[in-house]
Amino acid sequence: MSCNVAIMGATGAVGTEFLRILEQRDFQMDSLKLLASERSAGKTLSFKDEELTVERLTEESFQGVDLVLASAGGSLSKQFAPAVKGAGAVMVDNTSAFRMDPQTPLVVPEVNPEDIRQHKGIIANPNCSTIIMNVPVWPLHKVNPIRRVVVSTYQAASGAGAAAMEELKVGARAMLDGQPFEPQVLPHPAAFNVFSHDSTVGPEGYNEEEMKMVKETRKIFHCPEILVAATCVRVPVLRAHSESINIEFADPMSEQQVREILAGAPGITIVDDREKSVFPMPLDASNRDDILVGRIRQDISQPDGRGIELFVSGDQIRKGAALNAVQIAEML
Repeated sequence: MSCNVAIMGATGAVGTEFLRILEQRDFQMDSLKLLASERSAGKTLSFKDEELTVERLTEESFQGVDLVLASAGGSLSKQFAPAVKGAGAVMVDNTSAFRMDPQTPLVVPEVNPEDIRQHKGIIANPNCSTIIMNVPVWPLHKVNPIRRVVVSTYQAASGAGAAAMEELKVGARAMLDGQPFEPQVLPHPAAFNVFSHDSTVGPEGYNEEEMKMVKETRKIFHCPEILVAATCVRVPVLRAHSESINIEFADPMSEQQVREILAGAPGITIVDDREKSVFPMPLDASNRDDILVGRIRQDISQPDGRGIELFVSGDQIRKGAALNAVQIAEML
């Protein structure tokens, strides 16, 4: 089966990760087109020992294309979606533009791959923090329905893009050298600092990132009654998000049951060595496909045995974005 692919936003952090993953997974295609803004047009990017030239993104860019991997920002996804569908292509969109659209499937392949079949030209990739949480939480929910999840995130600069990653490096150097530093990408200095996620806070006091985790999880799980409370925080990590997850089940769930379920679940590697104090870390999760899961333990504040605690790390650019989209494309 022939497949002509276009990457929209090819020069960004997720766009270049698309290239790496397509090459590593030997994704079968006949042609690959790289699309970006006029500012990036003419640049070259390496793919399978070739140098591909980036083209300017226009309404005509999608003629002859079957699959579009999009990560150029929500406004551009909305702007160019009619042109993609008009060309007969399918867009796997990595922005928030269509995630909560009832006509658009929101997919984590380890959770709800069957939803892909319902697409009408667009399939949405969930928020990175949602993906990293849902991969380990879903297999537990299937066995013992989850009533409530309380999650705190430790989010890397990569979540704000390549420019934020560079700003963290520059800011760290400046602080170590005793030089003044004013951030331009993030609202506060990221180096040696922790601050609430840089998204708008709504009237209920939760920011947009936190509400994405709530709403997206309900949609992906097809479980509108599941309760989710999130606190999302930026930490001075370049790449890979971590999350502390507290789960309340409908019925008692033992630590051993959780270990056995997660050991057999796709997309997960258990890292949980209490003796050596080795648990999931973003340095270890970076450039890995799997979500690392550890600190598996009973929640001692729930004496009825219905509570479990987890700590997880996952590569935000990879499984939290580009890999998830490529997995969807493979299933298409």
